[in-house]
Amino acid sequence: MALQWMILTYVVAVEAALAILLTLPSPKLLKNRFVSLVSLILQPSFFIIPFAGFQLLDLYWKSEHRLMCSSEICTATERDRYEKSIYKAQKNVILCAAAVLLYWSIYRICKYYKDIQSLEEVEKRYKDK
Repeated sequence: MALQWMILTYVVAVEAALAILLTLPSPKLLKNRFVSLVSLILQPSFFIIPFAGFQLLDLYWKSEHRLMCSSEICTATERDRYEKSIYKAQKNVILCAAAVLLYWSIYRICKYYKDIQSLEEVEKRYKDK
């Protein structure tokens, strides 16, 4: 199970880096090439959406079936283990949400750049006429 969270962590890190690189100012030619490259990468990397959704469902199922340790019968180590698992689950939910939101934002940024580029081409054609 740790491998899945490690993969998701790396994907979120890469998505964050791509989002930062897409929003940094750069020359137009370089920006257009980079946006087209990221657009090509976006379609195969769509797997992250169902993967994060499955991880969220797994976290929900585990939270529903987790043994509660709130009574006085629990020892200190059991209480610590319970609280640690709760914090870990909360961190993983944030990680899943970040993966989906970053993918969506990268998709929208690329779409906006392509729309702007097509509008510039239309404007250039009208100016040439």
